[in-house]
Amino acid sequence: MLYLLAAVGAITVAVLLWRAFGPQRLGVASRGPGGSISAPDDDPDFLRKLDEHNKDRPDEDGKNER
Repeated sequence: MLYLLAAVGAITVAVLLWRAFGPQRLGVASRGPGGSISAPDDDPDFLRKLDEHNKDRPDEDGKNER
């Protein structure tokens, strides 16, 4: 029973320390520029560069579709 109370107390202290000194409190940026997280396929510049790259690259059978 004593070990159970010690484990609960240790978890409680760990959670309180995390809430007090966690990443949000230390000023660590949790989001990218612009305030939101975006995947590469949401970035118009990335999509444009990918499309240009694929235009110059032949297909598996050796010919371009376009």
